[in-house]
Amino acid sequence: MNASSEYVLGSTARAARRLEIQDRHFAVASERLLDELRLKPGDRVVELGCGPGGFTRRILNRLGPDGVVVAIDSADGLLEQARSYLADAGPGKLEATRADITSLGDWLDGADVVCGRAVLHHVPMAELFLGKLQTRLKPETRLGFIEPDFRTPLVRLAHLEATGHAEYAPLRIWATAINQLYLARRISPCVGATMGAALELAGFRNVRSGMIECPTDAEVLENMAMYYDEVREVQEDLGILTAQETDEQQRRLRDLPTTGLPGVWGAFWVACEA
Repeated sequence: MNASSEYVLGSTARAARRLEIQDRHFAVASERLLDELRLKPGDRVVELGCGPGGFTRRILNRLGPDGVVVAIDSADGLLEQARSYLADAGPGKLEATRADITSLGDWLDGADVVCGRAVLHHVPMAELFLGKLQTRLKPETRLGFIEPDFRTPLVRLAHLEATGHAEYAPLRIWATAINQLYLARRISPCVGATMGAALELAGFRNVRSGMIECPTDAEVLENMAMYYDEVREVQEDLGILTAQETDEQQRRLRDLPTTGLPGVWGAFWVACEA
C-alpha cells in the first residue's frame, strides 16, 4: 500500500482471514463498482493495495485471457498470500508487484482501469494522492474505489445508547477505537464519504458514487474481535484501550446476539473517468 506510512493493521495469516471475511461483506459494493467500471476482456487493470487478493479475484473473473491485473501492494506477506490464493484464478493474468502506491510508478503506464478497495484510508492525506494520480492517467482511463466508513454510523450508535440501548456499547466502543487509531496515525476512517467530491475537484469526469451499509452479523463480530487482536499493543501504546479493556471488549462482542444488531460500518463506492 503506502510504504511511507506503516500499515496500521497486520499482514499475517490471521490478518488475511480477517480480510477474507471482509471480502464477503464488501461483495455487493465490489460487484457494483466492477459493473460501473465496465471491464472489458482485454483490459489492463491496476489494482492499488491488493492485500491477499479478495478483490483481485473478482476482477480476474471478469477479464478474458488477454486481460491483466497488475496487483500492487507494499507488504511482501500479503503479496505471497495473493499469489497463492489466485494461483487457480482467471481467466485474466496476474502481475503481483511490490510497490508503494503513492510512488505512481511505471506500473501505471497503459492502464485501462485503476481501482482499489479499502486502500485510500491507509494513505495519509489521500486527497493529495488522488490529485497527483489524475495527472498520470491517460484520457478515458476508468477509475474506481471502495472505502469503508467507520465514522458515520457512530451517530446511530450514540442515539441508540442515549435512548436506553446500553447493550450496544461494545459496538460503539469498537467503532470509536478504530476511529481513534486511524486519526492517531493521521489517516482517514471516513475518506469514502468525501471521495466523490474530491474526484470531481481533481478534474475527473462522470463521477458516480453510493453507499452500502454492512449488516452486523456473526462474521462482522468475528472480524471486529480479530481486529482487536491485531492492534492490541498499538492501542495500549496510544492510550486508546488497555490490554485488559481490549479483552473485556472482545468478551462483550462474543456475548452479543448475531442478529438484529445495528450496523457499525458501511462501504462507499465511487467510479469516474480521467
